[in-house]
Amino acid sequence: MDCKTIIRAREAELLDSLAALIRIPSVEGAPAPGAPFGAEVARCLREMLALCEKLGFRTGEMDGRVGWCEYGEGEEMIAVLAHLDVVPAGDGWTESAPFSGEVKDGRIYGRGAMDDKGPAVAAVYALAALRDAGFVPRRRIRILFGTNEETGCQDMAWYRTHGGEMPVMGFTPDGEYPLINGEKGILTGTFARRLHQTGAYRLTRFAGGTASNVSPAAAVAELQCPADAAAHIHGDKITVTPIEGGLRVEAQGVSAHGSTPELGENAIGRLAIALAQLPLEGELADCMAFLAGRIGMETRGESLGFAMRDEISGELTVNLGVAGFADNTLSLTFSIRYPVTKTYDEVYPRVTRAFSLGGFAETAMHHDAALYLPPESELVRRLCRVYEAETGEKAVPKSIGGGTYAKSMPGLVAFGPIFPGDEVREHQPDEYMLIERLLQNTEIIAAAMAELAR
Repeated sequence: MDCKTIIRAREAELLDSLAALIRIPSVEGAPAPGAPFGAEVARCLREMLALCEKLGFRTGEMDGRVGWCEYGEGEEMIAVLAHLDVVPAGDGWTESAPFSGEVKDGRIYGRGAMDDKGPAVAAVYALAALRDAGFVPRRRIRILFGTNEETGCQDMAWYRTHGGEMPVMGFTPDGEYPLINGEKGILTGTFARRLHQTGAYRLTRFAGGTASNVSPAAAVAELQCPADAAAHIHGDKITVTPIEGGLRVEAQGVSAHGSTPELGENAIGRLAIALAQLPLEGELADCMAFLAGRIGMETRGESLGFAMRDEISGELTVNLGVAGFADNTLSLTFSIRYPVTKTYDEVYPRVTRAFSLGGFAETAMHHDAALYLPPESELVRRLCRVYEAETGEKAVPKSIGGGTYAKSMPGLVAFGPIFPGDEVREHQPDEYMLIERLLQNTEIIAAAMAELAR
C-alpha cells in the first residue's frame, strides 16, 4: 500500500486529531512550572505527544517548551518544524466558534487550523504513512513541535542553547508553496527624542499604531496653541478639532503588513506632515520637519539615506509602526526589512546615523538575520523537485519580506502549507483549512520527508 492510499484512508482519524488540538486554546499565558508559555500551550503539547505515542512513535520534550516525535535510525536527522501555539481568537467569527474544530462544507474551522496545527497534524500522519508503507529512512525523521512561534520563538532558542539536536536539513510547513528560500533581515527598533519645547505651540499628545509590523491606520496629536492655528493645516484624510487651549489633529491611513508597507498609507507619517505645516518653533519645529521630510509617507528609506535593494528580494522597506509621547519624549518604533544579500553590519550603522541626524537616540533594538539559500542548494533543489512531482506545477522559489519559523533554526526553509492563489485565513476571523488541502499537504510532506531522509 502506498502513502497516498494510507493517508486518504485515515482522513477521519486525521480530522478528529486536528479538531482535538484546535479545541485547546493554546494562546500564550502566564508561565507556571512545566508550562513556560502558559497552561493551555503546555496542554496542547501534551495532547500532541500523546497522539504521537498512540501512533507508535518515540517522543521527547524539553522543559515544556519543545516536543518531538521521531522515526528511523541513523546518526543524521532531518527535521520538520511546526508550532502548536496560536494567536488570540479576536472578534468577527461568524462561521464557527474560534476553538471548535468544526468540520463543515469541506473545511475544518478554528484558530490554528491553518497556522499551524493543521500542518503539524499533517506532518504526524505523513510520518505514520511513510512508516506503514514500509519506508526505511537513511536519516532519522524528527517532527519538532514548538510552543512560542507567535510571540518570539523563545521555544527554539531554548532548544538550540540547551543541547537540542540540530538537523542536517529540514523545512517548516508554516509559509507558502512552492518554497520560500529568502527572508529579509529585520531590524525592529525604537528611537526617542526628548523635546525642550518653547514658543506658542506645545505638543501634549502624539500617538498612533499598535505594533511595529503593522502600518497604522490612525494617528492623533494634541497641541496647546493659538486658536487660529487650524488655518495652517491642509491635507486629505486630516481632521482638525478645536479643544480647550488648542487643537486635536487626527490622521487616517490604510493598514498594511509591516513587510509590505507600500501597500498601505502610514497615518503617523501623514500626521507629521500635517503638523509640520504649523509655525512651530525650536526643537518641536526641528523634530516635525525631520519626521515629515525624512520619513513622512516613504517606505524605502530614501530620505533617511539608507535605501538599498538586491535582485533577489528587492527593496529595503521601512514601516513606522508605533508612535508615543510621554514626559516630553517622542518615541518611534520601526520595522526595517533589508535585502537578503545585505548584512546587519551594512545596515545597522546607517540606520542609527540617520535617526541621530534628527536628534533621535536608540532605546531598543532587535535583529533577525536574513535567510537565503540559493536555488541550486541541495535542500531547495530537492523540495522543489517534490513540489513539481506532487502538483505538476513549476516550482520557482521566492523571497519575502516577512519572517517564518524557518529562521529559528539553521538549515531550514518554509515549504507550504498555503498554495498559490488560495485564500489566506491565518490570524483572521473564521480561520479554516480546506480538507482537501490538508490531505494534499499530508501527501506532500510525506514525499518531502522521504526525499530528504533517503
